[in-house]
Amino acid sequence: MNIQWYPGHMTKTRRMIAEQIKHMDAVCEILDARIPISSRNPDVDELTAGKPRLVVLNRVDQADPDSTAKWASYFKGKGYAVLESDAKSGQGTARFAAAVRELLEDKIRAYEEKGQNRVIRVMILGIPNVGKSTFINKIAGRKTAKTEDRPGVTRAKQWVPIDKNLELLDTPGILWPKFEDQSVGLNLAYTGAVKDDILDTETLGCHLMAYLGQRYPQALSAAYKLPDIPEREEEENDIAWGYRLLETAGRKRGFLISGGDVDTERMAKILLDEFRSGKLGRFTLELPEGV
Repeated sequence: MNIQWYPGHMTKTRRMIAEQIKHMDAVCEILDARIPISSRNPDVDELTAGKPRLVVLNRVDQADPDSTAKWASYFKGKGYAVLESDAKSGQGTARFAAAVRELLEDKIRAYEEKGQNRVIRVMILGIPNVGKSTFINKIAGRKTAKTEDRPGVTRAKQWVPIDKNLELLDTPGILWPKFEDQSVGLNLAYTGAVKDDILDTETLGCHLMAYLGQRYPQALSAAYKLPDIPEREEEENDIAWGYRLLETAGRKRGFLISGGDVDTERMAKILLDEFRSGKLGRFTLELPEGV
């Protein structure tokens, strides 16, 4: 799968990040806790030029808690500060300012020793629809950033004061030119980080069903009242097995069309809606290497 997704405003954003990074004390990278690697722009490391980093694992309320702990440990091992949050409810957001000051402790102390009362500036980065604007609004305690449940809403940089000594630079969500790895494209599509018209809904539903059937069979069984999940045949690929799972769940839900066939497209849409809303349960779609 080679999904192309690179609107012009993302090219401008990349240029703006490169221009502004030298004025920043730190970078805060907001990731989706369900897909921490797929929701990281691989260009960020190069663009942010070794600045101190705070990684926010957002939407922890929808992610598998055991997996979130593994990811937090993974990023700490890379020397990053880590904050776990659910921006919608505000869980974890109150710790942001303290986490930034802890990360920049030595720098702040050096300023104080010189008698400088400097404003700390932090660049906020994140791909579209990762919850960046909601997170910023929570920590700022007011509505400063536009929020909508669709990718590509924030289009221009904006400064957001948090307190008299801390300012954030909010940037538009930035993706990368194409996804070479099929699983990255799928993960971004499952979570709504790319527009739904980029991939066929039914195909997406088949892939997600296959993943959940393999990794979280009990949750899938409970959600769709399936006493027995159809076992994967030896020669069956993800799409074929996922389609059978979609059919089974759709039949259970009564999504039938003429001739008694299952409306698998409707079932796929329901599956994606329930996955994205957290109604299905708490799932993480990727784990750190070696785990």
